[in-house]
Amino acid sequence: MLTIYGVYRSRASRNFWLMNELGLEFDHVPVIQAYRLPDPAAEDAPFNTLSPGFVAISPAGAVPVLRDGDFVLSESLAMNLYIARKAGGPLAPANDRETALMEQWALYGMTAIEPHALQIMFALAEGRDKTPEGAAGVADRVAQLRRPLTVLNAHLRDHGHMVGGRFTVADINMAEIVRYAQSAPGLLAGYPAIDAWLGACQARPAFKAMWERRLAEPA
Repeated sequence: MLTIYGVYRSRASRNFWLMNELGLEFDHVPVIQAYRLPDPAAEDAPFNTLSPGFVAISPAGAVPVLRDGDFVLSESLAMNLYIARKAGGPLAPANDRETALMEQWALYGMTAIEPHALQIMFALAEGRDKTPEGAAGVADRVAQLRRPLTVLNAHLRDHGHMVGGRFTVADINMAEIVRYAQSAPGLLAGYPAIDAWLGACQARPAFKAMWERRLAEPA
């Protein structure tokens, strides 16, 4: 059985969403991010990314991590692609070309969209957008997103989904990346194909089940 190390309030959310879509049973080992704890080395600290037992599994000290027997894999997007290929079915790539396209979009999302989207999410969550400096920083990140979001919007307008004209793991990966920028006021309204596609993705029962568990975790 697959084991996922991490918490719902982390990039593991995309892995939990996929597992829900596939209806697969898995072992879940909660591992909280060390930066969220006052003293991650304290004797009574919960299992976290700096705990020796976790660092032995993941020297990078980051969640999520996947274990499949004696095989250990990190990086949530790679984990999802592995899980989908292992499970097979319509969420997985149907051939080598679809595999390549799913890898292409995962890398594009990770490099061109996620860094800026994450900073927008953090700034809004922490209220930094209420200061002149913070507002300027958010505006700069929004500007950096214009080109990749225009590319993504055109692709979704023409194809409806990321790969193969159907909902796949590639949609899960990209939807969870774009979600980080979703809270920016009015941003996605300028990209109607993305807005409609993301709404449809997040209306899926498997996403809703993941999100309920995420909200149930301590912030």
